[in-house]
Amino acid sequence: MKCMYCGCLDSKVIDSRSAEDGTIIRRRRECINCGKRFTTYETVENTPIFVIKSNGSRQAFDINKLKNGIIKACEKRPVPTSRIDKLIDDIQKKIYNSLVQEITSKELGEMVCEELKNIDEVAYVRFASVYRSFTDKTSFMKELEKLVNKD
Repeated sequence: MKCMYCGCLDSKVIDSRSAEDGTIIRRRRECINCGKRFTTYETVENTPIFVIKSNGSRQAFDINKLKNGIIKACEKRPVPTSRIDKLIDDIQKKIYNSLVQEITSKELGEMVCEELKNIDEVAYVRFASVYRSFTDKTSFMKELEKLVNKD
């Protein structure tokens, strides 16, 4: 790490500690040349993920947009916020662990539907109705019948 005071490329780490829930490492360094101390921060570099929409356009993956959709589906349902947060974390991990740089909105929607089905069936149907663009009561009823017949 280059010293901000003298420009020397040699420094030694004096102290390392975790910061912000373990997502950042804070390092205190001392320059070998001038002896001055400075702090650096190390974080994981996230590769940008793009969502391919049904019309073919691409958008940067926005976890907040996904979270808002899930929260809306779970509105007035007995689903704890901690469970929603875990669901979002699980989906985000699946996406980043897949090492893909693009995911279709269909794949993303199916991931959410699968998880919501196990958490709350009403929230699942709400999310599916928007995600799958139910246009009439017949398509809505078909989805409900699938859910009922699965049990």
